[in-house]
Amino acid sequence: MLKKVLAALLMSLSAAAAVAVPFGSQSVLVIEDGTGKVLLAKNADQIVPIASLTKLMTAMVVLDARQDMHQMIAIEQGDVDMLKHSTSRVPVGAHISRADVLQLALMSSDNRAAASLARTFDGGPVAFKAAVRAKIAALGMTSTIIEEPTGLSPNNRSTAQDLVKMAQAASTYPEIARITTESSDLININGRNIEYHNTNRLVGAKGWEIGLSKTGYTEEAGKCLIMRIKSAGKNATLVLLNAKASSARIMDALNIRRFISGEEAPATRMAQRGRARSPLLATTSAPIIKASLRSRVKVKQARQQHHRRA
Repeated sequence: MLKKVLAALLMSLSAAAAVAVPFGSQSVLVIEDGTGKVLLAKNADQIVPIASLTKLMTAMVVLDARQDMHQMIAIEQGDVDMLKHSTSRVPVGAHISRADVLQLALMSSDNRAAASLARTFDGGPVAFKAAVRAKIAALGMTSTIIEEPTGLSPNNRSTAQDLVKMAQAASTYPEIARITTESSDLININGRNIEYHNTNRLVGAKGWEIGLSKTGYTEEAGKCLIMRIKSAGKNATLVLLNAKASSARIMDALNIRRFISGEEAPATRMAQRGRARSPLLATTSAPIIKASLRSRVKVKQARQQHHRRA
């Protein structure tokens, strides 16, 4: 009972801090690594679709099975996305090592690659699903359901609270940490070296120390992001769910990094200076402002409400 009370208190305090940092993402959770302290939270217990963040779970389960990473996997027609009809640069008929397939699934978030990992899992897709359920239970992800390996299905759902657990577990796998923090790589496909890039453009960007990364997007899930970062000597894990645009997702990550390092978030500075029509403020505004950014008067009123609540 005491633990629940303390957890609720921490969440309420972090929620107050979250109001001071404008977020474009529907759900946000930032945890200090090592201590588990909640630094920022917004709708952290809300169950929502998680898109390709799913692939971190897929990777862990595949690595747990200790399958031969040098084994060649044939990409089949059954691996093609028939749900969302997403594009892929991995052709049907290609033979790729399991290690490179894992690289494609994690770094460039290729859905055919992720699907083939589940299909070629020891025991097939049924055994893969059972292994995923067991991993979810082992990690204590009590609000998570994962039905397939890519994240294309909106039935793959979780909370920011559960996904922090997944991110922290995934970061203990050297292969996952390495792959997800590479900005690009050459993959040999049918005798040709093809360059693939990380879907997170913050990876490799100046000023960023990233220990784990995974993006996600579907229409239902919005723009999602998991990262473990280091800023001003502090390590933290962040989860962003359902941002409406890539720019909002990136701005949320920037504001979180500044918050962790003790800097004032740029969007907050602009709000205080009265730049009500700034597109940055419109993109990253807190929920209390919402659509009221259409006039300077409404913004002023919303900002006053913001300060009273904070």
